Amino acid sequence: MKTEKITVTLADDTETISWGSKIALTLQKGGIVYLQGELGAGKTTLCRGILRAYGHAGAVKSPTYTIIEPYELECVNVYHFDLYRMLDPEEWEYLGVDDYFSPENVCLVEWPDKGRDYLPACDVSITLEYLNEGRRMTVESHGQRGGKILQDLKTIE
Repeated sequence: MKTEKITVTLADDTETISWGSKIALTLQKGGIVYLQGELGAGKTTLCRGILRAYGHAGAVKSPTYTIIEPYELECVNVYHFDLYRMLDPEEWEYLGVDDYFSPENVCLVEWPDKGRDYLPACDVSITLEYLNEGRRMTVESHGQRGGKILQDLKTIE
């Protein structure tokens, strides 16, 4: 399947959270999302929007030190990974997290390049970049499920 992408400009955190909610509406259970961008680019803010759309009302923090934050919600289980501190992709095996990537879960993975040899393929990759004013978000599909997610996202854009 052909890879497709959309690019939008986000003015601020409020707009980033809003787009996170839109993305949540398009994800199916089992969706794997890679989040890429520099430190502070808005990856965790986007995750906050996704989690809010699923009904999570508590804090959403970057799991930089814990590596994973589980959110077992009424409608879906969401696992938020931050692999920034992984020094060796083999650490992935020691974490024993493969079960989190089961068909009924949504997995949000920041810094996926750090686990490149062990992570399952993503359905969608999202890159956030700083601009002079706000940030640019590029959402790219991977595979059939990713193509459907992107098409659905275009309809609610």
